[in-house]
Amino acid sequence: MPRWKALPEELDPHVREFAEQLRRLVERSGLSVAAVADRTGYSKSSWERYLNGRLLPPRAAAEALAEATGTDVGHLSTMWELAERSWSRSEQRHDATLDGVRVAQARAALGEFGPPAVSSASREPGGYHADPIGPQRGRSEQIRSAPPDGGASAPPSLVGAGQSPDVRAAAIPDERRPRAHVALFLTGVLGALLVVAAALLLFGMDEDDTGGQAGPGTSPSGSVVGLPAGVKCSGADCAGKDPETMGCGGRHATTAGSATIGTSYLEVRYSKVCGAAWARITQAAPGDTLRVSAAAGGGVAARTEDGRVDRDADGYTRMVAVAGPERASACATLTTGRKGCTVPRAASAAG
Repeated sequence: MPRWKALPEELDPHVREFAEQLRRLVERSGLSVAAVADRTGYSKSSWERYLNGRLLPPRAAAEALAEATGTDVGHLSTMWELAERSWSRSEQRHDATLDGVRVAQARAALGEFGPPAVSSASREPGGYHADPIGPQRGRSEQIRSAPPDGGASAPPSLVGAGQSPDVRAAAIPDERRPRAHVALFLTGVLGALLVVAAALLLFGMDEDDTGGQAGPGTSPSGSVVGLPAGVKCSGADCAGKDPETMGCGGRHATTAGSATIGTSYLEVRYSKVCGAAWARITQAAPGDTLRVSAAAGGGVAARTEDGRVDRDADGYTRMVAVAGPERASACATLTTGRKGCTVPRAASAAG
């Protein structure tokens, strides 16, 4: 049974080429879709849609896959840009087709009612034109406009049948209305000024209470960190927490060290924005254990976190705060008895 489903026939050639390239990268790396999801930070169901041509992956997802498979990020990004333009043009054509169908249906539905009927009163010289109420009002206006012989015309203040006094009152401008609008505007401006003043006072009190110290979003060195969207911790606040739940994985993480132990692949993952590291193992077996260690330094205490592969073939530990990627290492013990530890990327490259 083939590993991949057939790509949709209506797929744009550039999008098809990009999807096939993604499949080749995954096959060449030997990773499962679940392992790709774990390494990139995007869900398994999302990658199934990406690889089957049902959805174009975000640029960040494509770059994360390139990093996880050791592919040149720039080249894959170039192919993604070409596929994205083709994908956008296809969506625009699809939207235009749907709009045309909806307009045709609306025209057909409105045509069933036919043109509006014209009342006889609107065609008479003395009739009341454009009367939404009916012919009764037209007759009342005729009576007032053409009094009987020898009779006096009705006073102009009289209101015809079916005409509400409120309509006449609404037609007369009220000099008080502009004043009311000005008063409301001034009230709103005053309220906004009060809110700004209160906010300034509160911020001033917070700075006095903290004594100039950095808040909870700080790095291990104490400098304030601007956390991107989705990242929920930084530095010591990340210690002992799940890297995926805290948003530190995916595009926010890199591999600081790695090792191959038997058929398993061990990594120490480091997130600069979170100031933390953790161990991860893929192509492992249930029962395999791993540990991440952080050396003391840079104002961060030494700490370790242990993990265990419970099911599937992948596993990772919780995070430890580190001052830099060079201070983190990972070790694993397989159920077969084999052991191994990561080698820093810089050291392995030098060798």
